Amino acid sequence: MLGKYRIDLHVHTCLSPCADNGMVPPAIVRQAARAGLQAIGICDHNSAANVAAVQSAGAGLGLAVLAGMEVTSREELHLLAFFESAAELESFAALIAAHLSGTNEPLLFGDQIVANERGEPLELEEKLLAGAADLGAAELAEAARRRHGLVIAAHIDREAFSILSQLGFIPPELSLDAVELSVHAGTEGPYRSHGYPIVRSSDAHFLEDIGRASSLFRLAEPTVSELGKALRGVEGRRILR
Repeated sequence: MLGKYRIDLHVHTCLSPCADNGMVPPAIVRQAARAGLQAIGICDHNSAANVAAVQSAGAGLGLAVLAGMEVTSREELHLLAFFESAAELESFAALIAAHLSGTNEPLLFGDQIVANERGEPLELEEKLLAGAADLGAAELAEAARRRHGLVIAAHIDREAFSILSQLGFIPPELSLDAVELSVHAGTEGPYRSHGYPIVRSSDAHFLEDIGRASSLFRLAEPTVSELGKALRGVEGRRILR
């Protein structure tokens, strides 16, 4: 049975240095439920250390949480990568960690808090998550695909850290699953010519931003594999708006 699912695919937690420290797992899922979302994607910068905690918190409210990351390439553009399997997510996260350099300076970049499902801090991540991995966008996309991941170009309407701002075009070898527009984007028209499905997400760094932009999907259930079918428009799955 197919149903309608409103999903905000791009939500940060307190692990992202640019996110508010109040973006802890239980607060995120409560706000998502209040916003009328059926699912969210957790996409912290260059790490997935808080994904499992948000998934645990979401289970208590019946909110699906898709496992993802927002990775920064050598070209300093952002890609979203989503994985169905925890093992594949962990493998991808380990690859990114091995290609990051630098140590976080909280006074400059913000705290990087690893939290549990109750929102309690467990540790501070010391790696500089605000930096770029020493891997090109094509290498990152291929690494995600080898792990059966979906790859979406993040906030392509933005003037910084987007594939269009950094490269001026979308290299065909990336073979993206979709492109994302931010909450600030107007009409989708200018981006249709790139030929990829378009999703809208909040890129929320603060609780009040969760759900400010989202996409409505027709799916059998809110999972990464079903999302992939909707982005391809197969088996009745699709993006409704």
